[in-house]
Amino acid sequence: MGAMAAPLKVLVVAVAVAAAAVGGAQAWKLKEGFYEHSCPRAEQIVKHYVRRHVPHAPSVAATLIRTHFHDCFVRGCDASVLLNGTGGAEAERDAKPNLTLRGFAFIDRIKRLVEQECPGVVSCADILALATRDAIAVIGGPSWRVPTGRRDGTVSIKQEALDQIPAPTMNFTDLLTSFQSKGLDLADLVWLSGAHTIGIAHCNSFSERLYNFTGRGGPDDADPSLDPEYAANLRRTKCTTPTDNTTIVEMDPGSFLTFDLGYYRGVLKHRGLFQSDAALITDAAAKADIASIAASPPEVFFQVFARSMVKLGMVDVKTGSEGEIRKHCALVNHS
Repeated sequence: MGAMAAPLKVLVVAVAVAAAAVGGAQAWKLKEGFYEHSCPRAEQIVKHYVRRHVPHAPSVAATLIRTHFHDCFVRGCDASVLLNGTGGAEAERDAKPNLTLRGFAFIDRIKRLVEQECPGVVSCADILALATRDAIAVIGGPSWRVPTGRRDGTVSIKQEALDQIPAPTMNFTDLLTSFQSKGLDLADLVWLSGAHTIGIAHCNSFSERLYNFTGRGGPDDADPSLDPEYAANLRRTKCTTPTDNTTIVEMDPGSFLTFDLGYYRGVLKHRGLFQSDAALITDAAAKADIASIAASPPEVFFQVFARSMVKLGMVDVKTGSEGEIRKHCALVNHS
């Protein structure tokens, strides 16, 4: 696996090469400063709002990056996850993986400010991509280049989110297949999983690992790939019943608001919450990358994470005359 072997200075250059493979020709139509003439203050408005509000609610950074990720995995990075269902049909945001997303109102408030400045110019998809980057930077994480020019999608289907968003119960093969279907690779899987260094999970997203891994049931039926001491502690202090669907658990205990190497170190100790976390060290190349990054300065992780975030933000983007620029992020425009 070449991600760690490459000199760090090469990684920035590699971003441009990676763009070609993600989203095809459309990715090349994105460019930094896309709104330089049509809405010169757009990125500044997003950044100012994020810098003003995220320090008071740092957990927003985790929900924004999750919202951005879930958006890009279904119909590409087109803000389709922000759309409300219409006419009795449920949308992506109604799918189980998206029911715990909390970033919608935050993006809506930024969108209103941008609309006041430049009506009908800046897409919700670009606002989500920019706000995600800015929020991670505000909490002390990496920053990365966000080429803009994305257009908003007009279709949002619940079943597509259920089918395409990687599940926390996936094994390594299924995870890698899911990522590859979006033009992402093994390195992107490993580094984007590092976003679990911030944020929380609900007990019901991993309780089978604690109580019912084989289907036999009970505390003796825990996932053997989960550290037994950690599993016992979770059963005792957090997820005290198999049916708990409200209690939240830090994905990176002790530093869940800090963008650091704690998640990878936990995974190496068999303390990742999800089966998909544990799956990362079942592959030799992925495990080697994780071990290498966990022993490196945080700046190394920041660089490879940033590279993969640029690639993620270019997945199947809509540009040019595709889609539309929504006036309200939750609603398709009416002609």
